[in-house]
Amino acid sequence: MWRELVESLSSDASFGEPATEAELAAIADRLGQQVPEELSALLGEVGTVQDAYGTDIVWPADRIAEENSEFRSDVSYGELYMPFDSLMFFGEAGDGSRFAYVRQPVRPDVFVWDHETDGRWWIASGMRDFLSRYFAAEAPDWYQR
Repeated sequence: MWRELVESLSSDASFGEPATEAELAAIADRLGQQVPEELSALLGEVGTVQDAYGTDIVWPADRIAEENSEFRSDVSYGELYMPFDSLMFFGEAGDGSRFAYVRQPVRPDVFVWDHETDGRWWIASGMRDFLSRYFAAEAPDWYQR
């Protein structure tokens, strides 16, 4: 389902190796948050999603766990930005901005975090909507305000 959706949106997208149940469980264990159902299903089917430029718009499971853990525990991030505990980053825009689900409170929506301003705003109503908007965008910075 996810592969077909992405391929219908972009002939230039590429995928990784599907995540295992153990890798998905490791995200939840390490972060203390459940992986959103859509993200879990996508990772289990295609592993990652890259655009035509090689940008990891959906990271592999191990990177999701690692990046989120680092953002939450790095003291220097805590001095520069609002806390990241409520977010679960799952991909990037290629300019330093990150795509995320809000996990506290649990929401199906996708947000973007702007690394320059620490701004966080809604960009899609879920993974399917996010991928559709990402690949349909004519401007590379479509997610910015």
